Amino acid sequence: MQEAENWQDEEIILGDKLVLKSIHEKYAEALFNLVMHNQAWLQKAMDWPQYVTSVEDIRKTAQGNYLLHHHGGAKMFLIYRRDEMIGVFSFNAIEQTNKTAYIGYWLDEDMQGQGIIARAIEAVVAKYSKEGTIRRFVIKCRVANEASNRVARRCGFTLEGCLRQAEYLNGQFHDQNIYARIIG
Repeated sequence: MQEAENWQDEEIILGDKLVLKSIHEKYAEALFNLVMHNQAWLQKAMDWPQYVTSVEDIRKTAQGNYLLHHHGGAKMFLIYRRDEMIGVFSFNAIEQTNKTAYIGYWLDEDMQGQGIIARAIEAVVAKYSKEGTIRRFVIKCRVANEASNRVARRCGFTLEGCLRQAEYLNGQFHDQNIYARIIG
């Protein structure tokens, strides 16, 4: 197993001054500020933002995700435009035996609708399928999340079904669509 001090940070260039940078605790303050700026908006789609109260919360999360990233259990990237952090893209979980990755993402509310997530998906699918580490890419999103459903379809994912009451958010259970794209 590779020692943490020997791990290399990853960057995936998306073009147009967009880049994905692998998680590291050195980004904790910038990520905390981005979460705080978007907290009310994020809370509409995710449960965790309400529990973020300090840079230390983000630092601990970053440290855990750094280990998962380099051990292959998950991948977390910060989305940068020029030198400004604008969002997060991740494989929330990777089933190594099945070569399956579950995609998650969010963007600053002001960055929506510019095709940034679609570009990130295409770049990450290309990288990890070419390496042979992932062949099945999965997006699960609430049925009511029209933007994420559109992104999945635009990126060539196939709707495989609807998981009934599969996501608990803001005191209610919601149905989720499950999309997949298989390479190879």
